[in-house]
Amino acid sequence: MSQVDSNFFYSFPAVRGQQADRPFYIATCPLRIIPKIFIFDEEEVPAELRAQRSVNKARIPEITRYLVDNPKGYVFSALTASVEKNVTFHAASEGSDLGTLHVPMEAQILINDGQHRRAAIEEAIKEKPELGQDNIAVLFFVDEGLQRSQQMFADLNKHAVRPSPSISSLYDFRDSSAAVARHLALNVAPFVAYTEMEKSSVALKSAKLFTLSSIKQATQILLNKGSKASFSDEDLELASEYWSLVNQHVAEWQMVQAKEISPSQLRQEFINAHGVGLQALGMVGQSLLSQHPDDWRQKIELIRNIDWRKANPLWDNRAMHHGRLSKTTTSIKLTANIIRQALSIALTPQEQQLENEFEK
Repeated sequence: MSQVDSNFFYSFPAVRGQQADRPFYIATCPLRIIPKIFIFDEEEVPAELRAQRSVNKARIPEITRYLVDNPKGYVFSALTASVEKNVTFHAASEGSDLGTLHVPMEAQILINDGQHRRAAIEEAIKEKPELGQDNIAVLFFVDEGLQRSQQMFADLNKHAVRPSPSISSLYDFRDSSAAVARHLALNVAPFVAYTEMEKSSVALKSAKLFTLSSIKQATQILLNKGSKASFSDEDLELASEYWSLVNQHVAEWQMVQAKEISPSQLRQEFINAHGVGLQALGMVGQSLLSQHPDDWRQKIELIRNIDWRKANPLWDNRAMHHGRLSKTTTSIKLTANIIRQALSIALTPQEQQLENEFEK
């Protein structure tokens, strides 16, 4: 911060650039001043008079925890902001695009992209003040009015695509459930060589059977743990043993591994080659582990007697609806009930109630 022409300015080391005949500036800002200089439109202002969406306060604690829990390993992308026209750029040398950006302290700066990060930064610094010494990149555009700011928000978010759950699990080394899923995919049949690691679905002619995200979900169900829970080495060993034993008694999976049938043919004809079947098996495994802690390994053998063909009327209005697989939670639960009955596992009152409603 410096004083120029008796007015107070924020001074940022910056690089000047140009897009669509308009100047912009890339600056680095200490986290401690982010809450002071970047403001939001008031939430009570109608959407048509704001330059960005209102803040979803439910998102802020999660981002805050990410910052506080990973002070040496977090990564934040740049904020994008609009600043009033009375900014000045002082080049380090004549003709240079390196220099210092001076922003009057009274200037209005609106965030076009990154309002949740800004709110999380404010909360994280309260809890861990030393984070305030870190820096974040800020992309400054010169403000040309509300319409331009609204268009910037639309343009910045129009082409944003969330990564698939599978590739998020593949690359997330802070999520212990993702670590379990990766281990299973790389080390335990039927998943080895048959896991789609990037996409959230398996293509029709793919040589894969399951997605990494479906393995993760099914294993969370198996171990009766939520997505935020911690998974221990014992959990990993138990999940590995369970899926390995199931694999030994599912003839269709064995046929794929023996190259007797292609994964695409299996997926076309059988429900146990889809996430629906895998999650149902996870539910059944949870029942086995809780109700039969001593003989669950023996009871799994009865899985070999199940007819997994989509054409089997047993799956109608459970896994199959009008000839198509259903991925709803109710469908998965109803599918799991059939497997439980095949393994002589008693239904809980809730599971029996679902059956009673199904049979009406």
